[in-house]
Amino acid sequence: MEEQKKVVLHGMWISPYVKRVELALKVKNIPFEYVEEDLVNKSELLLKYNPVHKKVPVLVHNGNPICESLVIIEYIDETWKNGPKLLPEDPYKRAQVRFWSKFMQDQLFEAALALLKTEGEAQERALKDMYEKLCLLEKGMKEYCPGGKPEVDDKNVGLLDIIFCTVFGAYKSYEEVLGVKFLDADKFPVLFSWLMAVVDLQVVKEGAPPHEKVVQFLQFIRQSALRSAAAP
Repeated sequence: MEEQKKVVLHGMWISPYVKRVELALKVKNIPFEYVEEDLVNKSELLLKYNPVHKKVPVLVHNGNPICESLVIIEYIDETWKNGPKLLPEDPYKRAQVRFWSKFMQDQLFEAALALLKTEGEAQERALKDMYEKLCLLEKGMKEYCPGGKPEVDDKNVGLLDIIFCTVFGAYKSYEEVLGVKFLDADKFPVLFSWLMAVVDLQVVKEGAPPHEKVVQFLQFIRQSALRSAAAP
């Protein structure tokens, strides 16, 4: 029976989708067991728990699996009342948080991957696309947040902070691999100050993977993508 009460997170160390669930659990101070999955040789448990997508993250609580990072985080927020609320109670604000979270997940993360996997003119187009989307987010956060900028500390971390952190927390690694500066303090003062506040949180610093390990992984992804694009 005790085994059924366990919280288990199946993940992969560098996945931003996994890191956001891990951060949510830590922010809410929920004890959990972490299981690292090999996505090349997926475990029987992963295939059992997520037969539809066969991907991480999967949260197992009371023996029941929950899949998809945003679904998992809402489940965490609704199930455990301790710690900060990850989504606001107000329906309109809650809808806004969902909207911008999805924008960052679907648009900005994809833009970052496009930058990583291209070079030359294609990379220039990807960088232009990234800047346009960052401008939209900068404007959106000015309008959404009281005082025109997000405020975050260890006691008021929310879903937007978590998603933003997992999309851009490794920005230095991306910039080192790409040789391109895309999150500039002068161009995006609101986003830059927000990111500095988020990555300085103790819970974020404790869970951040080593910079060099991230750089090596991103270099591998980039080189593999460029080789594949150049192949006849």
